[in-house]
Amino acid sequence: MEINRDPYKTLGVSKSASQDEIKKAYRKLAKSLHPDLHPDDPDKKAEFQAVSGAYDLLKDPERCRRFDAREIDASGHERSEHRYYQDYARQDAGARYDAGGGPGFGAGQHGFGGGQEEDLSDLFSDIFGGRGRGGAERQEFHARGQDLRYHLNVDFLDAARGVKRAVTMLGGKAIEIKVPAGVRDGQTLRLTGKGAPGFGRGPAGDALVSITIEPHPVFTQNGDNIEVELPITFDEAVLGAKVDVPTINGPVSMTIPKGSSSGQRLRLKGKGIERCKSAGDQTVRLKIVLPKDVTEDMRELAERWRDAVAFDPRVDIRRKT
Repeated sequence: MEINRDPYKTLGVSKSASQDEIKKAYRKLAKSLHPDLHPDDPDKKAEFQAVSGAYDLLKDPERCRRFDAREIDASGHERSEHRYYQDYARQDAGARYDAGGGPGFGAGQHGFGGGQEEDLSDLFSDIFGGRGRGGAERQEFHARGQDLRYHLNVDFLDAARGVKRAVTMLGGKAIEIKVPAGVRDGQTLRLTGKGAPGFGRGPAGDALVSITIEPHPVFTQNGDNIEVELPITFDEAVLGAKVDVPTINGPVSMTIPKGSSSGQRLRLKGKGIERCKSAGDQTVRLKIVLPKDVTEDMRELAERWRDAVAFDPRVDIRRKT
């Protein structure tokens, strides 16, 4: 799979595909190509990077529009004829040069003479690296390199606790990045100087790594706090109990008060996401769960409870409606 091919073809969707179709195609490919599943297969890593790059472009309506208009390429880079022209126009807005015998272009014009595509390397060598028309002195060209965009899927617990991960750059080079604890889904990490090389003495661009956090079946994140729904039994709710509760750093013991109800929230202080000088909390939401099979003893106990306890849990609802 080629890195810079048509992103629509990379994801296997049509140009009229909806965002849901694009997202579904990406998730299917990313799941099968993820580098963790193919640790020793560089071709799979390259394919995964291509799929991630294609999705990163197509999920952004503005970048998608610019690609369809041929303003940027499949990697999200400004196409060379636009970028070189824009960089040069900013340096010398008044200069005009002939391109292949056609009309000249300057700050107010775009394109190359007569609409014909020229040899850009020769053309810009004349403009930036040699002598201009009329024997002008040589003018050097320096420009910052382009930023490169990447996509990284991170496990929920790795994102919550922080992790170091390898990212394969364009060209096959792998670099290690530090994913900070508590990184947000959709957040972009900037790696300074890890983008495309600059021109002349211009600095390299940056690598922009977009993070997608895989959901967890138990934990959810709310800022620096973690939330968990904890099933408890009827007797634990009535009599109280000490139970083990999962946290992002391992299980801890927690006391369930006597007479607890479903929906009641308990707090485990400092058991959320840890920062350098602080930590969030974990909220535990109780949920009373009964066994599916009701025994005769359970039925008799419930009947005695009903006869002995005059309790109506819906009295507040009736009062408020």
